[in-house]
Amino acid sequence: MTLLDRIGRLIRANLHDLLRRAEDPEKIIEEALREMKEALKEARQSVAEAMAEEKRLQRERESHLKEAGLWEEKAKEALRAGREDLAREALKRKKRALDLAEGFRVQEEEQRALVERLVTQLKALEAKIEEAEARKKLLIARKRGVEAAEAVRRMESRLEGHPALEAFEEMEARILAMEDRHEALKELDGADLEKELSALSADKAVEEELKRLKEELGQ
Repeated sequence: MTLLDRIGRLIRANLHDLLRRAEDPEKIIEEALREMKEALKEARQSVAEAMAEEKRLQRERESHLKEAGLWEEKAKEALRAGREDLAREALKRKKRALDLAEGFRVQEEEQRALVERLVTQLKALEAKIEEAEARKKLLIARKRGVEAAEAVRRMESRLEGHPALEAFEEMEARILAMEDRHEALKELDGADLEKELSALSADKAVEEELKRLKEELGQ
């Protein structure tokens, strides 16, 4: 199982627990990011330890190669001194040192391959976190937009059929009726005035006609 697989299982388990408890989506997003960042720290620590182990294996390999070189020099010295038996023993120890160096070389290569895989996984996790950070703002904005829309809907629902709104509408209807009566009275007052003016005009015409008739009769 890769490092990312282990981290992914841990994060999914924690998030599933939050989902079962019906936590706030924003809280779940923040918790997911927090756990991913914690996992990133763990991943970096694992990579650092693997790289340190690679360095240790490298030092071991180089140390045994150096030891093999020293035993070869000792073998040469023994031969120069005419001690073939000592030279043979020195060469045996040189071979053991070379065998150990080869073993550490193989382990070093395996460790280097492991480090490369871990570094690749680490970069992938870093990329996922960067992507999650970018998406977090959008998701939270969308969530808050839905919350605002729900708040407006609830407010409209409370206002619909509210007694205060009904009283306001009733008062508006009363005021409109009062305005209508006022206009009607103005029209009626205008009609009465016209009648009075017409009556005055008719009376004046009668008086003038009466005066003319009196003048004709010499009265």
